[in-house]
Amino acid sequence: MLEFFEIDAAWLMGKLGFILKIVVVLILCRIVAKILTRLLDRILDNSKLEPGIRQYAKRANDVILWVLTVFVTAQTVGIDLTSLVAIASVITLALSLSLQNIFTSVFSGITILVTKPFVVGDFVEVAGVSGTVKAINLMRTNLNTVDNQLVQIPNGDVVGAKITNYSAEPLRRVDLTFSASYDAPTDLVKQALLEAIQADPRIKSDPAPFVALSKYNANDIEYVTRSWVDNGDYWGVYFSLNESVREVFAKYGIQFSYPHTVVHMAEK
Repeated sequence: MLEFFEIDAAWLMGKLGFILKIVVVLILCRIVAKILTRLLDRILDNSKLEPGIRQYAKRANDVILWVLTVFVTAQTVGIDLTSLVAIASVITLALSLSLQNIFTSVFSGITILVTKPFVVGDFVEVAGVSGTVKAINLMRTNLNTVDNQLVQIPNGDVVGAKITNYSAEPLRRVDLTFSASYDAPTDLVKQALLEAIQADPRIKSDPAPFVALSKYNANDIEYVTRSWVDNGDYWGVYFSLNESVREVFAKYGIQFSYPHTVVHMAEK
């Protein structure tokens, strides 16, 4: 009976020593991991990388350190790493197949942050949606539309779509088309349009505004105007110039045309 207790006590001490060894290794690994994490955080916080990239790097660092902790602990207690690697490979393959769309969005998000087709605050058109970029997250890009709707677009769709960035350049051209009656002299119409353009101080003199006759229609003549403004003034000038042209046309007696039919009566 005494021998039984001696054997049982020896077995128990062996198990406790095994568990204690695991605990010690885990504690040491986590201490090293925290030191490395703090070091990486300082490097990233002092870098000029986009916030989204720093966020991805920190999350990837956490995952890698946990994986290394598991492998180091397993090796320390004598677990065969070959079998562990094989099991991890199978699990990784299964997760990759089941979470393929998620991984695509994540890598697409990293691509957006690295290539920078737009940044937070830009006004863009992506996948048929126009709005201001509010956030570039792990899975989606958030746009705030002009009517204050929040639209979330999967990053995979963003990368594969045509992207128009209206905020990329400091200047933007305002293109407008106006129609006038055939009765109005061309020089007078062009003079009136230039006067309306030059009356707005937001319109740049360099590059110079452009006014020209562009098209003969059945009932009117079309004139095109092209003016350069600061990017942020685009819509203000767009609507203001439309109103100013109406006033200056009235000043010079220029008539806007409308669909009509001219009938010539032949004398007998």
